[in-house]
Amino acid sequence: MSQILATAISEFRIAFRNRWVLIATGMMVLFALVLAAAGSAPTGDVGVDRLSVTVASLTSLAVYLVPLLALLMSFDAIAGEVERGTLTLLLTYPVSRLQILVGKLLAHIVILALAVTLGYGAALVVAVWSDPSAIMGITALVRLIWSSVLLGATFLGAGYALSALARRPSGAAGLAIALWLVAVVLYDLALLALIITDQGGAFTTQALPIALLANPADAFRVFNLSAGQAVAAAGGIGGAAGAIPLWQSAASLFLSPLLAITLALAAFRKVTP
Repeated sequence: MSQILATAISEFRIAFRNRWVLIATGMMVLFALVLAAAGSAPTGDVGVDRLSVTVASLTSLAVYLVPLLALLMSFDAIAGEVERGTLTLLLTYPVSRLQILVGKLLAHIVILALAVTLGYGAALVVAVWSDPSAIMGITALVRLIWSSVLLGATFLGAGYALSALARRPSGAAGLAIALWLVAVVLYDLALLALIITDQGGAFTTQALPIALLANPADAFRVFNLSAGQAVAAAGGIGGAAGAIPLWQSAASLFLSPLLAITLALAAFRKVTP
């Protein structure tokens, strides 16, 4: 346990000095404030409190920024150690590769949790300040925070795996950008194209729910919109949340980090300093 904490403290200091992490956190706070300020417009139409509608908007924001923040912290977690030559030294200590990975994960999850809490907390302050009754949506906001951490953990694990496979920060950065584009942007665009082409056929009714659950970012969106009963405030792919049972999206959300971290550990074990 002491080895894990030592690794976590060291990694926390390194990640906290990463200017890209600070920029991404600042963007999250800024956009959360903007969404909270504009969150009152649709409340009369969907019949929910202001904070719940803001949470629906924050869910879409988190789908883009949380994976990005996680990948910014993790893409050089292993490749950077290899390039700097510190991995060789690290492995001479009585610490296993699993303990190293868990230590890095612990530090990055703490930073991620701080970032999303700051961003969503700012939205909470704005929403409650403008409408005290918005506090009724606090449950949805808390759910968004812990589910965002789970989503981030998935992409942290994926980032570690890419970092181990690339073994150079430049290559790992390229792979991380490609993963973010595919998982967060291109995947949904492909699904929308297929939905339009299918015109309500077998893909839309049978394959689409499976495709959404297979992508951690979409499973995150579906879980929060469905749990918060804010499907009416969502559009596009998010509008399909009502057709997927809540337990299925929750299961995908919890299993994805375990799978990603398992793959990361398998890739890390093949790295030779």
